[in-house]
Amino acid sequence: MDKNYAGLDALFNPASVAVVGATSDVGRIGGVPLDLMIRRGYRGRLIPVNPKYEEVQGLKAWPTLAAVGAPIDVAIIAVPAAAVLPTLEDAIGAGVKALVLFSSGFAEVDEAGRAAQQGLAARARQAGVRLLGPNCLGMMGFKAGVYATFSPAPRAGETKPGNIAIVSQSGAFGAFAYSLARIKGLGMSYWMTTGNEADIEFGDCVEWLARDPDTSVILGYMEGCRDGEKLKRALALARAMGKSVAITKVGRTALGSAAAASHTAALTGEDAVYDAMFRQYGVWRARTVDELFSVGYAASICPRPASNRIGLLTTSGGVGVLMADEAADVGLDVAEMPAAAQADIRAVVSFAGPRNPVDITGQFQNHPELLEKTLERMLARGADDGRYDMALFFPAAGLLGSTRAQFNVDTLIAVHARHPSIPLGVNGLVRPEQRQQFEAAGIPVLEEPSGAVRAFGALAFMADNARRAAARLAVFLPACAPLPIRTPNEYETLQLLAQAGLPVMPSTHAASAQAAVAAAQKFGFPVVVKLSSPDITHKSDVGGVKLNLGDAGAVRSAFDAVTAAARAAQPGAHVDGVLVAPMIRGGIECILGVQRDPVFGPVVMFGIGGILVEAIKDVSFRVAPIDALEARAMVDEIRARRILDGMRGAPPSDVDALVQAIVALSLFAAAHADTLESLDLNPFIVLPRLHAGIAGMKALALDAVLITRC
Repeated sequence: MDKNYAGLDALFNPASVAVVGATSDVGRIGGVPLDLMIRRGYRGRLIPVNPKYEEVQGLKAWPTLAAVGAPIDVAIIAVPAAAVLPTLEDAIGAGVKALVLFSSGFAEVDEAGRAAQQGLAARARQAGVRLLGPNCLGMMGFKAGVYATFSPAPRAGETKPGNIAIVSQSGAFGAFAYSLARIKGLGMSYWMTTGNEADIEFGDCVEWLARDPDTSVILGYMEGCRDGEKLKRALALARAMGKSVAITKVGRTALGSAAAASHTAALTGEDAVYDAMFRQYGVWRARTVDELFSVGYAASICPRPASNRIGLLTTSGGVGVLMADEAADVGLDVAEMPAAAQADIRAVVSFAGPRNPVDITGQFQNHPELLEKTLERMLARGADDGRYDMALFFPAAGLLGSTRAQFNVDTLIAVHARHPSIPLGVNGLVRPEQRQQFEAAGIPVLEEPSGAVRAFGALAFMADNARRAAARLAVFLPACAPLPIRTPNEYETLQLLAQAGLPVMPSTHAASAQAAVAAAQKFGFPVVVKLSSPDITHKSDVGGVKLNLGDAGAVRSAFDAVTAAARAAQPGAHVDGVLVAPMIRGGIECILGVQRDPVFGPVVMFGIGGILVEAIKDVSFRVAPIDALEARAMVDEIRARRILDGMRGAPPSDVDALVQAIVALSLFAAAHADTLESLDLNPFIVLPRLHAGIAGMKALALDAVLITRC
């Protein structure tokens, strides 16, 4: 077993726990963990450490960790910051495997505290001791009764063991989350707060939980990340192990540093990168705390759906519309019921709304067979059945006071038992005993309709992402020539991209008007003449682009005009000459780009709109590298996706060629992760599928701006 992982195993599943700074005052930080573990039946050995006492809370106390003379998995440190380093040395001498540092006064305070924290972490790392904290609320493992925390939250009530784990970078949020989970009756496996993350980070916790057999759902609260590779590795492992992950990520700080030079940089903010990374690794990003817990609750009970087809069964037409709207927002397919099934429902209730949402009205109380018959038709696999891969039933308050309430509960459970692989949820008001019956049968109860639909949307999203991941092929980075130290001009950039397999327009660099004319004659008129200068990135802004040039005279005039315009606009700019290329008409104008994120590395962008993209902001992102399945998902995410399929008589675009270009761009970006700052391919033209292509290419970059890292 990996030494670092073994340290985490000792931390989260300890056979012995010492509390340094232990006290019999159960209201103090050093008294809370002992009190909780004694009362909650921790099955391992508890070791109070405090030289002031011979006994603490009925247990023999020891003056130091080293004096114990027996193995210690975890030491909880509840001493002032000044005493932490000597305590660490004592722990190292005693062979302690992991520490939980409650102590504050480190990086959260000032630079001196940051330096002290770094020194502490370095010493622990040298000795092979894992640290949780400092400045954290600790952790809890509910199956074994481990309460390595001083939070008052568990004192208000005990949570039941279950399969949901919570990881929070914020102690205060963590305490709130524990309390909320307890009130909602959710079963929990672990609760972890990471504090200052001197050693153990959010990603470490997720990676450990991904391997934990008692955890199937991981809920997280994130403020930031220092090690992007670790987090990606943890999330990939969680997905591979079949774990459902939902995270609330706060903070929407834009990168902004290179926005003036790059469309991609102007659009790629920190929040967009996290959003893309979560999508890529199958993490549902919860907008609210309530949504976080609704998704976690549904995922802890329901199987993964086979598709995004959902049947909405209601007793209210208006609520059905509300649910359908929400379903569209989260990408669920509210497909219509087959005509034969609709006719069967109307045969019982003529004024029912049987399409989907299926509104059986309050008449389901007067017709005992209606609920079972309708739901069965929605879930069954016959040609005339709905064949939905998940379903939600909204009974309003119809299961509360009705004389048929228990009959209806039993009916729902019976139908679900016949289709156990299809997630079925109830969203409405039920009595506590009904909730228990539903949950025991694997049917979650989610009171609020929109929240219920979003929770099921999360299930479909995670299932679809897992299927794509299972079908994914290994991605191998190409051998690419190194990027130049200086910023290359457009012609040089296009040649670098072409060598890496990206489709770019044919072009020639010309240092004189005569050379430009010769190039134009080689391509054939009409042509484009563009300024070539590494110092001027947006050429059209300074009059550096001339289009549709039909003869040699027009090319000569264009050469003189664009070079003169450049010198007038930026007298100090280095002008290499011009780039000459054939004039390309038609196709859909897109943008491809790359921006280096300081945490996750190169991030690939795709959008439709060309020069309008910053105004429209209809773009998608992924962390490089990606494969064709992920690239196609990028294309399918944008709001204007239908444009590529052809609208109002326009021919469909070659989306396959576009997908291949996105993959090639991601590989190029990943291969140059250390030296590439940003790259814009704008416009990037996607030609019709039946078009002959340009030099055999159905999609190609007409313009490229590459910025390298200094």
